[in-house]
Amino acid sequence: MYILLLIVHVIVCLFLIIVVLLQSGKAADLAGAFGGMGSQTAFGPRGSATLLSKATTISAVIFMVTSLTLSILATRNAGLGTSVLETAPRTSVPKSAPVPVPVTIPGQQAPAGQQQAPASQQQTPAPAPPTPGKK
Repeated sequence: MYILLLIVHVIVCLFLIIVVLLQSGKAADLAGAFGGMGSQTAFGPRGSATLLSKATTISAVIFMVTSLTLSILATRNAGLGTSVLETAPRTSVPKSAPVPVPVTIPGQQAPAGQQQAPASQQQTPAPAPPTPGKK
């Protein structure tokens, strides 16, 4: 159904392009080239609708209907797919006891059982940011 509607939509689209390009403009005479409207005015009387204008109207309506139908069909089928996370194999991480991380606070002794790093490897605290000067 979707493929058939898509093929009809493309054919109508191409037909609409051709029909619109075949039509002549409202002011296609020599006066229209220099800004004059000639015998036709913007809101004046129109002649009878030609075959090309009827074909344009019909193909435009069909184009709009197929566009709306294709968009509705596309949104209905949008939720049926599966995501990568749903298809990925589920692996379980073995739950082990949390490993305590020793935290040394500068100026305090290390807890029993821990060795202190030599003075060359100890980190010095970062300098404080400069304070803004008074004006």
